[in-house]
Amino acid sequence: MSQHRYEIRIRGPLTPSMRSEFAQLDLSSTTAPVDTMLDGELDDAAALHGVLRRIESYGLELVEVRRLAEDGDPPGAARRRDRAQSNSS
Repeated sequence: MSQHRYEIRIRGPLTPSMRSEFAQLDLSSTTAPVDTMLDGELDDAAALHGVLRRIESYGLELVEVRRLAEDGDPPGAARRRDRAQSNSS
């Protein structure tokens, strides 16, 4: 079974009890100035949908979901970075 790493951005901070709910899903959370970023590996699409349903059940505002490449960058980020470096040369 192939796991994928995701970043899920939620508007606003999470309460300690909400953080513990997501910690049980092996997701880590960090709070940016305005948003909370959940980051972790999920087994499959069903697991991702379960996390999204939990976000909805708490009445949280979902801002963004990104599946990350193996190296932790969003898919295509390395290609865009390479292109930007070649254009600046």
